[in-house]
Amino acid sequence: MILVIIVFAVFLLMGMPVAFAIGISGFVWFLQNPSLPITIPIQVSLSQILNFTLLAIPLFILAGNVMNYGGVTSRLMNFAASLTGHMRGGLGQVSAVLSTLMGGVSGSSIADAAMETRMLGPEMLKRGYPKGYAVAVNVWTSLITPIIPPGIAFIIYGTIGQVSIGRLFAAGIVPGLLLMIAYMFAIWVSAKRMGLQPERERRAPASEVMKALAKSIWAVIFPILLLLGLRTGIFTPSEVGSFAVIYGLIVGLVIYRELDLKTFFKHTLDDSINDVGSVMYIIAMSQIFGYGLVWEKTPEKLASFLLNISTNPYVLTTMIILFLIFAGLFIDATALILMLTSVLLPVARRVGLDPVHFGLVFILAAAMGNQTPPVGASMYAGCSVLGASVEEYTKASLPFFITTIAVILIIMFFPQLVLFLPNLLFK
Repeated sequence: MILVIIVFAVFLLMGMPVAFAIGISGFVWFLQNPSLPITIPIQVSLSQILNFTLLAIPLFILAGNVMNYGGVTSRLMNFAASLTGHMRGGLGQVSAVLSTLMGGVSGSSIADAAMETRMLGPEMLKRGYPKGYAVAVNVWTSLITPIIPPGIAFIIYGTIGQVSIGRLFAAGIVPGLLLMIAYMFAIWVSAKRMGLQPERERRAPASEVMKALAKSIWAVIFPILLLLGLRTGIFTPSEVGSFAVIYGLIVGLVIYRELDLKTFFKHTLDDSINDVGSVMYIIAMSQIFGYGLVWEKTPEKLASFLLNISTNPYVLTTMIILFLIFAGLFIDATALILMLTSVLLPVARRVGLDPVHFGLVFILAAAMGNQTPPVGASMYAGCSVLGASVEEYTKASLPFFITTIAVILIIMFFPQLVLFLPNLLFK
């Protein structure tokens, strides 16, 4: 298995897409074990994507694109601006709140980073924001989006680890809000240091805020409807994805009337096919790699290794967080969750960690890889929109990197912040 990991690392350093690197290195393992039928890689890759629960992923991706093209995003941005425009670094504050609201729409850090940088970035530059800082704000705040339900990472983790997806969705709300508040504080401090002014002199009157809320209410209540549907048993996690698509179509076609059939077929479906293809291909290829890990009993070996170091859950979780942050520098967050859930979750259970609590810490630490160089997908999405260099972005990212680590540690040491809502809603 060591040779396979080396091959995987070499392919990543060569710049090969992570899905191909995972699939080819997994196939190398099968070549090392000629006693196994060579047809197994095909069988296991297909069996993984035929999992019924994973049907929610393409449906949520389609629902997110339907809402984006249906006028939801612009209304959410106006609502966010009415709440935070009076604060230091007003456009940055808008980005933090908008990412939180977009969690119920896109569920993708990469899509949110590209969209918000495109919408807010040019205005930030006009108001004197340094280019690297403008990108860093929009990219790091996009980390909130996959934590607020319905996050695709929750579906993958819950499916592989046999953890309740409804409880994971509920568990993401408080950490997502905590991350938003922490980023808003970091933006306020850094904006004050750079002399960045608010967007407006006074706080928006309550009537303006309520008017903006009324226009965006269909997007704001969407995560609440998802949780209620799961809690009451009306939907399974797969079925709730279908509801999300229908809900998005009603909002875009009937309520806001900004989505037409031409846009739906030309843009919405086209974007969704590309997004679904990339995610599901990574899922399929990771199963080939994962088969080798299970065959070699890697989860058991790693569990024994970690437990020999310490059985203290906080020490083990800290070690796992540090490892995930390092691995995220080179490996896509989705791939990390796919490859390591079956390896690390048994270790967490052995030391008495709640799988939902561990899942939030695990997913948040792994998702940071999208924001960090040298291979962060969200980072490149934001930098490409404004033409910022990775060096400019990296220098401006330090306050947000520290803030994210602080939030992860708070969530780790205070599990009830994560478990309060799941225990309340899913008894």
